[in-house]
Amino acid sequence: MIRNIKNRILYNWTFSRILYLGIGLFVVFQSIHSAQWFGVIFGGYFAAMGLFSFGCASGNCVGGHCETEIEEKNISN
Repeated sequence: MIRNIKNRILYNWTFSRILYLGIGLFVVFQSIHSAQWFGVIFGGYFAAMGLFSFGCASGNCVGGHCETEIEEKNISN
């Protein structure tokens, strides 16, 4: 389990992960500076998404499978 977390942090960095981490940390620091504590939680979530590579933001899921199955409906006239 520790190896899996270590691999998630160290490998497969993309521009979107760096962006999520950067913007999340920016929001956290700005929220602390202005004592807006809800912003710390909000920014922390996005920073964690970037750091640990989780979530389906921009189609970048943990497993890389964000696709949903499309239901086919038979339409009879």
